Amino acid sequence: MNRLYREKEDFLKYLDAFKGYSSLTIRSYNDAIDEMLLYAEIQEESTVLHINLMPLRIRIAPLKPKSIALKLSGIRSFIKYLRIQEIRVELRGDESVKIPKTLPKPVSHEHIMHVLEHANELEKLIILLLYTMGLRISELSNLKMADITSQWCRVMGKGSKERDVPMLPQIYTMILEYRSDSLSKEYVFEAEGERLSENSLRYIITKAFKGVGLKVTPHQLRHAYATELLNNGARIADVSELLGHASMSTTQIYTKLGNALKMDHYLKSHPLCKTTEDLQ
Repeated sequence: MNRLYREKEDFLKYLDAFKGYSSLTIRSYNDAIDEMLLYAEIQEESTVLHINLMPLRIRIAPLKPKSIALKLSGIRSFIKYLRIQEIRVELRGDESVKIPKTLPKPVSHEHIMHVLEHANELEKLIILLLYTMGLRISELSNLKMADITSQWCRVMGKGSKERDVPMLPQIYTMILEYRSDSLSKEYVFEAEGERLSENSLRYIITKAFKGVGLKVTPHQLRHAYATELLNNGARIADVSELLGHASMSTTQIYTKLGNALKMDHYLKSHPLCKTTEDLQ
């Protein structure tokens, strides 16, 4: 068992150094593996590790399907890593969990503009960077001045994959103005010589929207970015590339969101949708 704990630490370092995973993702992997080591049945026979996840599955059964699926995904990644290290592993009880597909929930353009009217300089810049560039909160936290020009921004995304995203000139000007009053050196957002963490940025955003009575997460601004682009004629292939999606199928969920919004507007607007008496 001690061997697996050592392998876990090496695995987490691998995720950080070579995969470029966020601290939040690495922590979730760590928690999932710790639960596996604590509750799964683990035996070694003839140099083969036999891991039965069923005791763990029973324990986490009350959780939401998405939470269970995320834990199993982290465990499978660890098992795959062990096999790459030439450790023979037989895994049982890792059957996939069906997750009901839900549409993303973007915050409306009107709500974003409303909060910007009441936001301070830092809040406004953070919100605009997420909304005009579709960044993940981890990407915003790692944004460096060296990666920015007046027209483009080089973004380091998931799995250390780079992409170029257009930057509005006025947003670039706002960054320069903010930097002239701050002590930031390397990263766009710093405090006491260190980059602002994802949690710090997330707190600033949620606090700004809460100030006008709205509950909004940073990822909803990314959803809003994608939705507005697609609803206004942008090609799905371009939006997929701008978001840094590994597959275009991930981006296609926003087209479904567009259809859902169109249906909602139709039901609210067409006179025959408001009453069925004229059809009888």
